[in-house]
Amino acid sequence: MSIRQPYVRPMKANWWLKSGFYIKYMIREGSSIVLAIYSLILLAGLFRLSQSAESFQSWLHAMKNPVAIIFHLIALLWILYHSVTWFELAPKAADLWIKEKKIQDSVIVRSMYVILAIVSVAILIIVAI
Repeated sequence: MSIRQPYVRPMKANWWLKSGFYIKYMIREGSSIVLAIYSLILLAGLFRLSQSAESFQSWLHAMKNPVAIIFHLIALLWILYHSVTWFELAPKAADLWIKEKKIQDSVIVRSMYVILAIVSVAILIIVAI
């Protein structure tokens, strides 16, 4: 039997604080916990809607609580952060070519923001009607 010990590379708990890239990555990954909770809250609303109108109204009343409103605002900020970071990543994920010419990264990012604006305005119009 061998008495050799495997090499375990030491890694401190704050390894991610040494690079701006890793800081953004860890913030994005940590914020997904808030977004998962937000998704569960919306699922709870759908469940209450499936039960009865009164049940859904009680869920809506709970969502008017100041704590719920603050949580929704925090979730909105994290969702915007995720959108911005995803839009920055999209050109790396989508290698688009038209007639043997690569589309510039800035064109892809700008077009995603335009599509986001169009869809957001369309949803606001639908909700307002």
